[in-house]
Amino acid sequence: MSKLKKYKLKTHSGAKDRFHVTATGKFLRRKGHASHLHRKKRPATLRQISQKLPVSKADAQRLRRLMPYV
Repeated sequence: MSKLKKYKLKTHSGAKDRFHVTATGKFLRRKGHASHLHRKKRPATLRQISQKLPVSKADAQRLRRLMPYV
C-alpha cells in the first residue's frame, strides 16, 4: 500500500518581503509614501513613516495563509 505524499506549501515571496514577523507571531508592516519625494516632506512625517505598525486582525489572518511556515 502506497503512502500519500504530502506537499509543501509555498511562501508568498511578496508578503515575505513586505511584512516582518515578531517572536510572538505578530505581523508588522511599513507605512506607505516613503519611496520618493523626501525633500518635500516634513522631518516629523519622515520619522513617522519609518516606524513599523502592527497589521490589522483581518489582514493577519490573510498573511498566515500567505506565509504558512512563519
